[in-house]
Amino acid sequence: MPTTKEIFEKINDSLSSDPAKAAGINAVYQFNLTGEDEGVYQVVLRPDGAYAVEGQPESSNCTLEMAASDFKDMVEGKLNGTAAFMSGKLKVNGDMGLALRLQTVLQSYTA
Repeated sequence: MPTTKEIFEKINDSLSSDPAKAAGINAVYQFNLTGEDEGVYQVVLRPDGAYAVEGQPESSNCTLEMAASDFKDMVEGKLNGTAAFMSGKLKVNGDMGLALRLQTVLQSYTA
């Protein structure tokens, strides 16, 4: 299984090679991941460019907090984002509408 950092590097590579997958979304998502392989990462989606980065260089529109292991399951399609939220595995601060759109974006990059 890839590390959290490797997953975000892959997301960054995918955003760089095919930014159209994030078309129509203008947002900064922050991931506060806890537990084993923890870290803070951002996925920045903008019309003029999109990328993923470790750390928090920008202020976020939507912050997601969850265990790194649950994040990996969500990215791999083993854990539905809505189910994670309803069960308390995922906490969302900020724009819920953006959070709902994120699952589609993440899966398109990691497929």
